[in-house]
Amino acid sequence: MVEIETLEQLTLKFGHAEDYLRNLFEKATGREISLTVTDNSTSMLSVKTKGKAVSVRLHRIFLEAGANVVDEIAEFIKKGGGKTPHIRDFIRGKRDILNKKVPRRLNAVTLGRHYDILNIYESINREYFEEKVSASITWGTKSPRRAVRRRTLGSYSSHSHMIRINPILDIERVPPYFVEFIVYHEMLHACLGVKNKNGRRSVHSKEFRELERRFRDYEKAMAWEKKSRI
Repeated sequence: MVEIETLEQLTLKFGHAEDYLRNLFEKATGREISLTVTDNSTSMLSVKTKGKAVSVRLHRIFLEAGANVVDEIAEFIKKGGGKTPHIRDFIRGKRDILNKKVPRRLNAVTLGRHYDILNIYESINREYFEEKVSASITWGTKSPRRAVRRRTLGSYSSHSHMIRINPILDIERVPPYFVEFIVYHEMLHACLGVKNKNGRRSVHSKEFRELERRFRDYEKAMAWEKKSRI
């Protein structure tokens, strides 16, 4: 008899990258899994079995699902069906996102005049996230308004699963560790998502702040930002 760990025991701390989910499903079901993540809100979860292989199509929102939902998906795959109360509740809670029009895919621009943010992203993904972050990254568009440029140095959109870095950072006087910190900060957003506490949305939760401080040059980055004119 083979003992299989539950997905509750295998919860990913940050978020669910596609490869990680596939590995979890294979471990929990004992089957070879072909996983495709889609933006198809008509068919949120579909499972097709062919021989020993199982083809699973999963909507992108499940990349941010909790352990109880992921565990239920694994059981659904293993049994080829069944009751899915956690999955239904999770989808209900994401209706606002699902009802929004899916934005057109944008061409990512990662090579700047001084920094290649794709290289930075990949390096941070390896060092801090075990390459489990699946968001895209791009330099944002330049704004002629100084106030707007100063307001946001980076952003993450859960709708498009895209990280945008303000091109104002793509200058020689901005130190590499600061650009890396901004990328790391937005990657944390991509991993943790938005938490709800007492009915209120929490973007920078206690957990987020604790993980943010794990960045190797956190203190240097904070000190530089405080004295800079960025």
